[in-house]
Amino acid sequence: MTNSPLTTFFLISGIVFLTISVIGQSKLFFAEINPGCFGRFLALIIGIFSLICAVFIGVFPLESVDLVKNYLAQQLQQNISSINQLLLGS
Repeated sequence: MTNSPLTTFFLISGIVFLTISVIGQSKLFFAEINPGCFGRFLALIIGIFSLICAVFIGVFPLESVDLVKNYLAQQLQQNISSINQLLLGS
Protein backbone atom coordinates (compact mmCIF):
# COMPACT_ATOMS: atom_id res chain seq x y z
CA MET A 1 0.00 0.00 0.00
CA THR A 2 1.12 3.51 -0.62
CA ASN A 3 1.60 5.88 2.24
CA SER A 4 -0.86 8.53 1.09
CA PRO A 5 -3.11 10.27 3.63
CA LEU A 6 -6.22 9.25 1.68
CA THR A 7 -5.31 5.56 1.84
CA THR A 8 -4.61 5.84 5.55
CA PHE A 9 -7.92 7.60 6.13
CA PHE A 10 -9.92 4.93 4.28
CA LEU A 11 -8.04 2.14 6.05
CA ILE A 12 -8.59 3.54 9.54
CA SER A 13 -12.24 4.46 8.91
CA GLY A 14 -12.91 1.01 7.44
CA ILE A 15 -11.47 -0.70 10.49
CA VAL A 16 -13.43 1.57 12.84
CA PHE A 17 -16.74 1.00 11.04
CA LEU A 18 -16.20 -2.76 10.87
CA THR A 19 -15.42 -2.78 14.59
CA ILE A 20 -18.67 -0.92 15.29
CA SER A 21 -20.63 -3.35 13.14
CA VAL A 22 -19.12 -6.41 14.82
CA ILE A 23 -19.19 -5.26 18.44
CA GLY A 24 -22.56 -3.53 18.28
CA GLN A 25 -23.66 -2.35 21.67
CA SER A 26 -20.72 -1.51 23.93
CA LYS A 27 -19.77 0.91 26.62
CA LEU A 28 -16.35 2.52 26.57
CA PHE A 29 -14.84 4.57 29.37
CA PHE A 30 -16.88 7.68 28.69
CA ALA A 31 -19.01 6.90 25.62
CA GLU A 32 -21.71 4.40 24.81
CA ILE A 33 -22.03 2.94 21.31
CA ASN A 34 -25.49 1.61 20.52
CA PRO A 35 -26.05 1.70 16.74
CA GLY A 36 -29.00 -0.70 16.58
CA CYS A 37 -29.58 -3.26 13.85
CA PHE A 38 -29.77 -0.81 10.93
CA GLY A 39 -26.78 1.15 12.25
CA ARG A 40 -24.68 -2.00 12.47
CA PHE A 41 -25.63 -2.96 8.92
CA LEU A 42 -24.83 0.55 7.68
CA ALA A 43 -21.49 0.49 9.53
CA LEU A 44 -20.72 -2.83 7.84
CA ILE A 45 -21.45 -1.42 4.38
CA ILE A 46 -19.43 1.77 5.02
CA GLY A 47 -16.55 -0.25 6.50
CA ILE A 48 -16.36 -2.63 3.56
CA PHE A 49 -16.60 0.26 1.09
CA SER A 50 -13.81 2.14 2.90
CA LEU A 51 -11.51 -0.88 2.87
CA ILE A 52 -12.20 -1.50 -0.82
CA CYS A 53 -11.37 2.15 -1.57
CA ALA A 54 -8.12 1.85 0.40
CA VAL A 55 -7.13 -1.25 -1.55
CA PHE A 56 -7.97 0.32 -4.92
CA ILE A 57 -6.01 3.47 -4.09
CA GLY A 58 -3.09 1.28 -3.03
CA VAL A 59 -3.21 -0.92 -6.14
CA PHE A 60 -4.02 1.80 -8.67
CA PRO A 61 -2.08 4.98 -7.85
CA LEU A 62 -3.80 8.30 -8.43
CA GLU A 63 -1.59 8.99 -11.45
CA SER A 64 -3.13 6.08 -13.37
CA VAL A 65 -6.62 7.21 -12.36
CA ASP A 66 -5.80 10.67 -13.72
CA LEU A 67 -4.66 9.13 -17.01
CA VAL A 68 -7.95 7.24 -17.38
CA LYS A 69 -9.95 10.35 -16.43
CA ASN A 70 -8.12 12.50 -18.99
CA TYR A 71 -8.58 9.88 -21.70
CA LEU A 72 -12.32 9.62 -21.05
CA ALA A 73 -12.69 13.41 -21.00
CA GLN A 74 -10.87 13.66 -24.33
CA GLN A 75 -13.10 10.99 -25.88
CA LEU A 76 -16.23 12.77 -24.62
CA GLN A 77 -15.08 16.08 -26.08
CA GLN A 78 -14.35 14.48 -29.45
CA ASN A 79 -17.69 12.66 -29.65
CA ILE A 80 -20.03 15.20 -28.02
CA SER A 81 -22.07 15.73 -31.19
CA SER A 82 -22.68 12.00 -31.60
CA ILE A 83 -23.69 11.70 -27.96
CA ASN A 84 -26.13 14.62 -28.29
CA GLN A 85 -27.72 13.08 -31.38
CA LEU A 86 -28.07 9.76 -29.58
CA LEU A 87 -29.65 11.36 -26.50
CA LEU A 88 -32.01 13.59 -28.46
CA GLY A 89 -32.99 10.78 -30.80
CA SER A 90 -32.64 12.76 -34.01
